[in-house]
Amino acid sequence: MPFRIMTVCTGNICRSPMAEVVLRKRLDEAGLGGRVVVESTGISDEEHGNPIDRRAAAVLSAHGYEAPNRHARQVNAADLREQDLVLAMTAVHERALRRLAGASDVARRIHRYREFDPTVSPQAPDRELDVADPWYGDMRGFEECLATIEAAAGAIVAHVRDEVAARTVPTGRPD
Repeated sequence: MPFRIMTVCTGNICRSPMAEVVLRKRLDEAGLGGRVVVESTGISDEEHGNPIDRRAAAVLSAHGYEAPNRHARQVNAADLREQDLVLAMTAVHERALRRLAGASDVARRIHRYREFDPTVSPQAPDRELDVADPWYGDMRGFEECLATIEAAAGAIVAHVRDEVAARTVPTGRPD
């Protein structure tokens, strides 16, 4: 079974699909692409069915990523149960996901994306763990959003590599 990651923002047209694309590429580069599935959703249904924001797609393309041909969708409780790691973009998203998860063990798999960012101090104010929403701004906001997402991606890949390795059961056969 593949290790499953879900990135989550508000409408699933900017931050979470950008993080999905970045993580997928980094995981592929780390040789984990065939063992890890990355998808994205939003906590709201306001953008349901809409494509990735054109500005997000443009910034991804400008930085060498393939902009996805996908449609926004809202997360549900069943989605959460299928995930090994759920990465919320903000505290608001994290709280919504925890409410959706309820008392299940799924809640322990929910983290904020920037918890993995080595540039953020563990003593930083809580709001510094949020990935800012670029939707209301100009292209500079999308550039900053991508940089924030990329800053944590390496540590997320390292975490996933460790988790996947821990799942690997030795066969008992000599190499």
